[in-house]
Amino acid sequence: MRIDGATRVVGIVADPIAHVRTPQLFNAAAARQGLNAVCVPLHAAPAQLPQLLAGLAGCQNLAGLVVTMPHKEAVVALCGELTPAARLVGAANTLRWDAAQGHWVGGNLDGEGFVAGLKECGHLLAGRRVLLLGAGGAGKAIAYAVGREQPAALVLSNRSMARAEEAVQRLAPALPGVDLRTGAADATRFDVVINATALGLHEGDPAPLPVDTLQPGSLVCEAVMRDTALLAAARERGATAHPGHRMLYGQIVEIARFIGLDIAPGKVPRLFG
Repeated sequence: MRIDGATRVVGIVADPIAHVRTPQLFNAAAARQGLNAVCVPLHAAPAQLPQLLAGLAGCQNLAGLVVTMPHKEAVVALCGELTPAARLVGAANTLRWDAAQGHWVGGNLDGEGFVAGLKECGHLLAGRRVLLLGAGGAGKAIAYAVGREQPAALVLSNRSMARAEEAVQRLAPALPGVDLRTGAADATRFDVVINATALGLHEGDPAPLPVDTLQPGSLVCEAVMRDTALLAAARERGATAHPGHRMLYGQIVEIARFIGLDIAPGKVPRLFG
């Protein structure tokens, strides 16, 4: 990889940021394709987010930004334009600067990346009972994408059930015919369990539900980009563990396209298994 005066810069904004895996994947893919672009981490606390985006708007070699926890919902208020998916879920994970309009354009590719990662591993959701933990920005985006796969049921659970109810009300009109509702964090009757909470980001974090409810033969999925207590418990109980980095592989291609770069699917390496 070369970095020179013509290099296009992609930033990833998060807090904390040590866990992110997008730079490794993006930079390896760019190098494979001979693309003169680099992805770098940008650590910003929530209070610093408006100042960061205001400053980056003047960076003319910035291709765009990837946005992750905990900024996906807060960044929406700082965008002048949103894609339909970002508007529906009320969260954005990718930004590009529209110089002609003088504002940030926010998109949301979390859900598409997550489902693409499942399909690549041969996991289909049609007709399956899905429990989704977390109703924040990532949770709502994943719920929307999962719902479009026509599961037999899609149940949203969140520490604040009022927030889960709000997510159901927001998403239900866009998912006609889907059994979409809220429920407890109990995996007993589910074929698929998805963690879209922040639990697992830190070493020692507990699982986001009672692990004794995980069923042998079920599929247990993470959106967190590390091995977690939930995945360990899934393996111990005879379930299939689907790590969070799988969703990144499909996202890299879509993120690059959104910010005006071109990475072919075959150029994204499988760095994390």
